Amino acid sequence: MRIVVIVLVLSLIFVALVHWRAARHERLARAEFPPTGQLVDVNGRTVHAVVMGSGPDLVLIHGASGSTRDMTFSFAPILADRYRVIVFDRPGLGYSDRVNDRFSAAFAPRGESPAEQAELLQAAAAKLGADRPLVLGHSYGGAVALAWALNHPDNIAGLVSVGGVALPWPGDLGPLYRYVGTPFGGAVLAPLLTAFVPDSYVENTISEIFAPAPAPEGYGHYVAPALTLRRDTIRANARQVNHLRPFVVAMSAQYPDLNLPVELVHGDADTIVPIDIHARPVSRIIPGATLTEIPAAGHMPHHTHPEVVIAAIDRAADRAGLR
Repeated sequence: MRIVVIVLVLSLIFVALVHWRAARHERLARAEFPPTGQLVDVNGRTVHAVVMGSGPDLVLIHGASGSTRDMTFSFAPILADRYRVIVFDRPGLGYSDRVNDRFSAAFAPRGESPAEQAELLQAAAAKLGADRPLVLGHSYGGAVALAWALNHPDNIAGLVSVGGVALPWPGDLGPLYRYVGTPFGGAVLAPLLTAFVPDSYVENTISEIFAPAPAPEGYGHYVAPALTLRRDTIRANARQVNHLRPFVVAMSAQYPDLNLPVELVHGDADTIVPIDIHARPVSRIIPGATLTEIPAAGHMPHHTHPEVVIAAIDRAADRAGLR
């Protein structure tokens, strides 16, 4: 009995240490990387938006594990000479609230669907005066952009998907999403990750998403991985990704009904969101979709080949009659 008590006490001490260390890391992250834009209220929900430039409205939606900082590192400023660029933090990431409080619980069963995220971001765009913007989504954000087009066809002028998720994929997403994306895993493992993930893991992850190109100098610090490694953000990201596939299955049945300019840009060396599973087949399903393949490019063409992505944006704008 005494051994049981000792083990229990030591376990409680360890749990308290983990949460203290995690909370400390979160405080430091918020202090070093505060919001860089404005906080838009949408029916009591906060959406963080960075707005710059002038011209036709262009919404940029980041991918998994990201925030506005991915797009504002260099890409959004380049576009600001010809577009009014609105960059959003997706729900639960960066400084945007969850769509609903039920998603915030430590043991929540799933994260927001692409449609639920698109609903909130579309309403935030409207509050900023962008009633019918071009919408660009990268990676996971590509699925959110597609949901926006499917569910709010009157509130989108054109769609650009960059390395975007569009169709169901075979297999699973690996142990991180498989376990952390569950109610128990999110509650128990997220604090451990916040407390103890080493810098080397973050550096390797950034290298993987940019491969075969190197990450731009300064990108790893600017995008503020510490914000993504907060407990609630880890849960949001893992659960959204872990439960994405069935939503994509349902969405894909509606793609033939899309009636707007669609530009797809994808690197043919992308191992994160492979072109053979997503962009190539979906380009044959969506009426009038144009696919631009970038040889030997990985998952981050808006950084490695910005001129190609900007040309696709301009084509979508021209096709939509915005320029």
